Amino acid sequence: MNRVILATILVLGSLGFAQAVLALTISPLKMEFSVDPGDIINSQFILINEERETKTVYSSFQNFEAGDETGSPKFLSEETDLATWIECPSEVTLKPNEQKLIPFRIKIPEDAEPGGHFAAIFWGTIPPKTEGRSTVAIGSKLGILVLLKVSGDITEQGELLEFNTLGQRKFFSHLPVTLYYRFENKGNVQLKPKGDIEIKNIFGKTSAVLEANEAKGNVLPKSIRRFEVKWNPEKIVEGKGFFNELKKEKTGFALGRYSANLDLKWGEKGQSSQAKLSFWIVPWRILSLGILIVLILIFLLVKGVKRYNRWIISKAIAKK
Repeated sequence: MNRVILATILVLGSLGFAQAVLALTISPLKMEFSVDPGDIINSQFILINEERETKTVYSSFQNFEAGDETGSPKFLSEETDLATWIECPSEVTLKPNEQKLIPFRIKIPEDAEPGGHFAAIFWGTIPPKTEGRSTVAIGSKLGILVLLKVSGDITEQGELLEFNTLGQRKFFSHLPVTLYYRFENKGNVQLKPKGDIEIKNIFGKTSAVLEANEAKGNVLPKSIRRFEVKWNPEKIVEGKGFFNELKKEKTGFALGRYSANLDLKWGEKGQSSQAKLSFWIVPWRILSLGILIVLILIFLLVKGVKRYNRWIISKAIAKK
């Protein structure tokens, strides 16, 4: 169960005094529906009061669009489209540590435009009628993202714009290595890219297979989204300096030239695109230390052999 805690802040006057007055958990955080014009959706979600006192929260609705390439939504102020199709209790009172199943309904108009429609169901401590007008209290809101796909004249058109390593680096000294790709949605409905990134070593053997969209993120219409994928994200050592970097090379050891092959698919018709890149991982600190140790051993061996030869020669001379 996805759980996110909302801390609501009450600001009193101009003294800058702030107090956390609400902790609310909501689940799920995102809902997706495919519908026909005229359909009615009946669904529900869970609200949980994490506080030790009774709280009342109020609902409101806002449409959203793509905000930036990270996938963060940009909420819109216009009261149109999906935000006006949703029906939900206007307020809910929760006892300490109480959880409630909250029903909601979405009525899709007969003339709903085909494609993607996006809105959030918000819950906060301030009634919607006072929001934006109060100069005394400021309340935070927690929202459920609702993504709707209305059937009809749907256009699913996407393009893989870029595939590279973070910082477009070609050389690394250790894992993890972060890869990213940028995907553009040119259609009128949300797309959810899926696929794998296969990493092979210099001998062509598969070293790792990474899920290209593990979080199942959507790309909204007329927007670009950037997805990041880490190879061995658990191999992380904190700190800087030579010896910390040496530890990182030991923990995230890899050596040689690697190729990453992205195979991406999207849409109902299974459209696809591929991309490939290569990079090197050279743990030069470990290699340098190893070479230094080998040189020291060779030096000691040569010195030892010379001393042994002198000892043999001196012993042979003594016998004469």
